[in-house]
Amino acid sequence: MNGMKWLEEVKWDTLGLVPVIAQEASTGDVLMLAWMNREALEKTAELGRAVYFSRSRGKLWFKGEESGHVQTVHDIRLDCDNDVVLLKVSQLGHEPGIACHTGRHSCFFQRFEGGAWHAVDPVLKDPESIYK
Repeated sequence: MNGMKWLEEVKWDTLGLVPVIAQEASTGDVLMLAWMNREALEKTAELGRAVYFSRSRGKLWFKGEESGHVQTVHDIRLDCDNDVVLLKVSQLGHEPGIACHTGRHSCFFQRFEGGAWHAVDPVLKDPESIYK
């Protein structure tokens, strides 16, 4: 992959991270926003599977390692400022795919209406049965 020059072109923040948007390749649905460090982005490109950096755990997070909801990566893109990564993925592990730890298809399930946030997308699988 042209050495590691491609990793140097990413504008990492002061913590060495870059925000990553996961978009479902088949529907265009935005599934989630996560973070990657260099190692996570390198592994994602190498494995063809989404690998993120968990800020709360301080370590690599192979999407689906606990839930089975793996993201197969079809396309990796970098925005015009080189500071946001977009992954076009297939969400595996449940039909329709579950990306959110709440058991929903997308993490963006709350809509602002009438001065408040409302959950507008259904829970597809009880999170208690996903994370044991």
